[in-house]
Amino acid sequence: MGQANNSSHHALFYRMVIRRPLQLGAVAPSSPELARAMAQWVPAGDGAFVLELGPGTGAVTEAILERGLPPPHLVAIEKSPEMASHLRQRFPDAIIITGDATHTRSLVASAAPQAASFALVICGIPLMNFPLQTTRQIASEIRQVLQPGGKLIQFSYHIWKKRNSTFADLQYCTSRVVWSNFPPARVTVYQK
Repeated sequence: MGQANNSSHHALFYRMVIRRPLQLGAVAPSSPELARAMAQWVPAGDGAFVLELGPGTGAVTEAILERGLPPPHLVAIEKSPEMASHLRQRFPDAIIITGDATHTRSLVASAAPQAASFALVICGIPLMNFPLQTTRQIASEIRQVLQPGGKLIQFSYHIWKKRNSTFADLQYCTSRVVWSNFPPARVTVYQK
């Protein structure tokens, strides 16, 4: 990725922070280290689909594709129409959906019916910034699209909390803090 490209991603991110700070839930774009920490769980082999919720400007999206996932097997749901448009330009072969994660199942059924379930869901949505009812709705949608044995990767800036109680019914696998991200972020892995 070139310097000019990186600058345009950052400019878009900061425009969105000013317009909708609670929707983004971040003060800076995800670092390459955080993106790689989340993307390392991309399943190997053909046929698996990956769902990314809240891809923003695409730092994690880029890391997912660098792991070798075929772009048509990546489905990303982004609430911001401006960011979704940006993602479609950056990743034209991935399936980028503009919409709210509280409607994940219907959005996927409409835009990517071939992705009946997901081996991996990467959630970059700031769940702790939302009302409990919204968080529970998103968590329910994730559970319903995650295939048995599939993994959920969630990151949070609440680094002292290893586990999100919203996913108490999923098996906790591991958790670690990416200190080099600004601010530091905790990546937690769950399995259905």
